[in-house]
Amino acid sequence: IIAEKPKVAEKIATFLGDNVKRKNIKGISYYETNYGNDKLIVVSAVGHIYLLESKKGGYAIPVFDIEWVPAYKSNKQAAYTKDYIDLISKLSSECNLFVSACDYDIEGSLIGYNAIRFAAGSEEGMRMKFSALTKNDIINAYENMTELDYSNAIAGETRHMLDWYWGINISRALSQCARNSGLRKNLSIGRVQGPSLDILVKREKEIQSFISKPYWQLFALYKKTVFVHEKEKFWDETEAEKAFKNSDKKGKVKSMDVRDFNVSPPVPFDLTSLQIEAYRVHKFSPKDVLALTQTLYENSMISYPRTSSQQYPSSIDLKSIIQSLSKNNLYSKEANFLIKNNKYKPNNGKKSDPAHPAIHPTGVQANVGERERKLYDLIVRRFLACFGDPATKQSTKVVLKLGNENYVGKGIIVLNPGWIDLYGKYYTPDEEVLPKMQVDEYVNVDKLKKEEKKTQPPKRYTATSLIKVLEKYNLGTKATRATIIDILFKREYVKFKSIEVSLLGMAVHETLSKYCKDILDENLTREFEEKVVKIQENKEKQENVINDAKKIILKIIDDFKKNSDNIGKELRTAYYQSEKMENYVMPCDKCKTGSLIVRPTHDKRIFIGCSNYPNCKNAYPLPSTIKKAKFVEKCPKCGGPIMTYILSKRKVVKCANPKCI
Repeated sequence: IIAEKPKVAEKIATFLGDNVKRKNIKGISYYETNYGNDKLIVVSAVGHIYLLESKKGGYAIPVFDIEWVPAYKSNKQAAYTKDYIDLISKLSSECNLFVSACDYDIEGSLIGYNAIRFAAGSEEGMRMKFSALTKNDIINAYENMTELDYSNAIAGETRHMLDWYWGINISRALSQCARNSGLRKNLSIGRVQGPSLDILVKREKEIQSFISKPYWQLFALYKKTVFVHEKEKFWDETEAEKAFKNSDKKGKVKSMDVRDFNVSPPVPFDLTSLQIEAYRVHKFSPKDVLALTQTLYENSMISYPRTSSQQYPSSIDLKSIIQSLSKNNLYSKEANFLIKNNKYKPNNGKKSDPAHPAIHPTGVQANVGERERKLYDLIVRRFLACFGDPATKQSTKVVLKLGNENYVGKGIIVLNPGWIDLYGKYYTPDEEVLPKMQVDEYVNVDKLKKEEKKTQPPKRYTATSLIKVLEKYNLGTKATRATIIDILFKREYVKFKSIEVSLLGMAVHETLSKYCKDILDENLTREFEEKVVKIQENKEKQENVINDAKKIILKIIDDFKKNSDNIGKELRTAYYQSEKMENYVMPCDKCKTGSLIVRPTHDKRIFIGCSNYPNCKNAYPLPSTIKKAKFVEKCPKCGGPIMTYILSKRKVVKCANPKCI
């Protein structure tokens, strides 16, 4: 039995066997046990222990002749995988049946398939399918093994090949254009990375081209409640002023509309909705959520997190999970309420996933870190809330007639909390209590005011909101979207939490859209993603998809070659402009003609030096341990630059002139 991670291998062995013997070779653990008459050896991979690589090597393009090789031969950082491969190969000689117990998705299926066919040396095998690391789930998965899921594995292999072809060929073509122009910087663009950058650039251009327009609003303040003029926004100040003069502090309640309505319980978490909610309540990044949920999963506390389902199927023993949670003091009150009222039917969402149910707690407890506990608490509260009653709310709309003008106040209160009590602190209140009033009642408002405001540009994406957009457009997968965004940051195409496209990112996008726009085409990327799904469903052949991809990549490479000089010059110019702007400090206070910029030394430390070097040798030192420093202002004492940076986890704001006291 081959698991995807060491901790999972240990759990599988423990759950299946009564007399488990832990052994190791070269420090790598494996387990021997029995299940009935079956003698079991349980081993672990460590994620992808085989990687794709060009058969010929070198940097020529195009490259389509690739093969799977042991990860340690392709990547020095994967040297640790050698002992795992050797262990699987050695133990395989004792076995007559090979079982993949890796995560049940196309990545896990590919990991298991590669381990079986390359390390174990078998083209055949069986598959264990489970969505939680509990004893019942593992035993059930073993007793109901199926044939190896070749379609999942081949779909995974196809996606890796597509990513490799796009990533290696296109990135090499891009980097070659840059190097030919004298820019010694590796640039990359991938199959999903390109459309993701395109989405961000479009938003950046919307913001940059946005022209703010003034508008005016009229407000009436009555007993700490704000009433807004019925027109809401006046685009003409003269009209706003006229309405303001026609308003009077004395008036009466013209109308009142009161309505009760129900708010359904929230639906179960899929990975994307969990990432969004975890950012809202804990400010956990999508990448952090992936890591934290993996830890919770491996500790048997939650179901498999990489799911796109918002449904709990009837096959899950939800009653037992709720009963288990009732024994935990943190959740006993809410769980016992559900038990007492026999509430075991969840409010399932629309999204489904054939491989895994929505994320849910298993009822198992384990010792985990503080961040994991916070995320687990959110998952449990959401799980419990899904079984609650609808909340009943009441909305009230009051219109005040003040002089000749109408002002509207809106209130909302909770009449019956229902599921809100189960979700607890994670519920976002939207209540607004209006003063008690009756129709035709005369009122004297406390204040009337007119305010000028301006329209605001669209908000920049955060990593979390961008993931939601990528999911909407079917770009990337639930497991890869966070990594794609991380790559954009590492390539310096984007910056800041509220994502802003850098000058380099804008230049790369502008160049690609001018000379080879296919790279940025979300429709093309989505089309291939849909073809991968068809391979999973046995409706498409791998060979056809790969051949289609090769044709498109050859066209893109040809576009690069035709425009190599122009692409290189534009990238080089943009890069040095962006570098200068990113590192600019202030005009040189010595030669007066150059610019002080943050520059690296030969040993990668940074200092402040003049752009006119060697003609001007004006320079200011910075602490040797810092990697980034930002200009604040010109020092009023000496005229040097005041900089801010992080030193020993402490923010420092200091003049860089060592002679300045």
